[in-house]
Amino acid sequence: MRQGSIAVGVAAAGVAAGILSLSFAHRGSNSFAGSSVAGGVALLSAGWTLLGIGLAVAVLRRGGRLGALLAAAGFAWLLLEWNNPEVGPALAFTLGTVLYAACPAIVGHSVLAFPDGRLGSWIPRAAVAGAYVASVLMLGLLPAFLFDPAQDCGDCPRNLLLIAGHPTGYADLNRAGLWAATVAVSVLALLAALKLVRSSPAARRSGWLVLGAGTVYLALAAATFAASLGHDFLWPGSLERHLWRAQAVALVGVVLGVGWAWVRADRRRSSVARLVVELAQSPPPGGLRDALGDIVGDETLELAYPLEGSDRLVDADGHPVVLSAEKEQTRLVGGARTLAVLAHKRGLLDDEQLMSEVTAAARLALENERLQAEVRGRLDELRRSRARIVEAGDAERRRLERDLHDGAQQRLAGLALSLRLLRSRLAVDDDAALATELVSAEADLQAAIHELRELAHGIFPAELADRGLAAAVIALAENSRIPIRIVGVSVDRYAPEVETAAYVVVAETAAAARRGLVVSTARQDDSLVLEVEARALGEQLDLAELEDRVGAADGRLLVTRSNGATRIRAEFPCGS
Repeated sequence: MRQGSIAVGVAAAGVAAGILSLSFAHRGSNSFAGSSVAGGVALLSAGWTLLGIGLAVAVLRRGGRLGALLAAAGFAWLLLEWNNPEVGPALAFTLGTVLYAACPAIVGHSVLAFPDGRLGSWIPRAAVAGAYVASVLMLGLLPAFLFDPAQDCGDCPRNLLLIAGHPTGYADLNRAGLWAATVAVSVLALLAALKLVRSSPAARRSGWLVLGAGTVYLALAAATFAASLGHDFLWPGSLERHLWRAQAVALVGVVLGVGWAWVRADRRRSSVARLVVELAQSPPPGGLRDALGDIVGDETLELAYPLEGSDRLVDADGHPVVLSAEKEQTRLVGGARTLAVLAHKRGLLDDEQLMSEVTAAARLALENERLQAEVRGRLDELRRSRARIVEAGDAERRRLERDLHDGAQQRLAGLALSLRLLRSRLAVDDDAALATELVSAEADLQAAIHELRELAHGIFPAELADRGLAAAVIALAENSRIPIRIVGVSVDRYAPEVETAAYVVVAETAAAARRGLVVSTARQDDSLVLEVEARALGEQLDLAELEDRVGAADGRLLVTRSNGATRIRAEFPCGS
């Protein structure tokens, strides 16, 4: 309540100051605004808009420092017309004599301190201090001690700060003050331009109009000071008046820039509020990334979560991700823990206030999705680990099959040939008993070779790798000890791990069954569906092993029992 009353009082004082400035301008001959309508509009529009935006920032936006600076700049702009011996009241004339040139220093301070009202390093602080010294001290206060208006006219108002009239000293101080103000305000313009160029994309989008218009105003103010150097005081000549009116336009641009930043801040808060509403509806995995991308304005935003106890990052589905090296990375921190990592366009998230608001609003959702992503990531690790184990087992089976075929089977075949040669020699010597034993040994050896060949074939059939799942299942049915009826088989080729897993399901079920099997395979949409129906299925079938085998191929196994029959259904994602 007190703050509002103060704001109303300041606004009323500003309105009164504007009206007085306009009347002083119409009354005085050495006026920048003069009696023209354009001059009056320039005087009041720049002064009152600065004052209004300053009060709005201070009261509504709680930006006390920046708001006070902008309001002070509005008053300082109006006080330019009070430095006129024809204004009347001595207090107003004295105030104008001291502060008539203060506006560029205050505006430069406001622009360099935008948006939080704080100057950064010592360089802008020194530049602003120099501008205040040049405009208020050297052009205002010190010359006022030596300026006696009565020496120029009999009815001029008194200078309340007069110590001793000294026209030469007054002119020398004014000349030095104009030189100092020209340099100091030029430095402020340069710093404002550098701030615009060096600011981050996020800060530039918000403050480009403030910095741009402020740079133009300061450059015009420096040019006005420089143009007046030949007159030993701020001279309202034709060129200077044109520069002054251009300054008014630039100041209105500064006001519009502050308003634009205000609108962007409101839109940002609305976006954060919308984010809270959207998060309350529990968005699906990936929905949080889309919501954050809308807020910061980056459709290519990447969102990843760190796995606890690991340096790896995963997405919302738990899949490992590597963030783009070309993008800038920002960590969203809650407490002492990194909730998520964002990869985005460079300089996009330099607004620390925005990031703190977003993190606060989305903290619970980020924590929830991070935990879900971590669980999915661990499951993905388990799935890939199981797939590696199964793949290693298949590789070992292939090695064993190759060793049996190229090693033991070849040696047994060579031994059978040696026995045959030995038996042919003994037949000549009529050693019937020994020949009979050799015939029996050869028969046993041939049986062993046959069984070894079947074993090698069963470990990893060549048809599976060469001709696919359909050929391997048909070959299994032809050589099986139990009847296997194939009611339908897909002749398409699939990924090796899918074909191997499907074949193992059929082969293991056939090995455990005491009666016949009914097998069917079909491609349905994007899945390979295998169904095996068996009666009198033995207990030796290891369903856990089949689940691991199917799961390693990213498939799903379903086992149902009804009326003494067991139905095994395996679904695999298609891959060819």
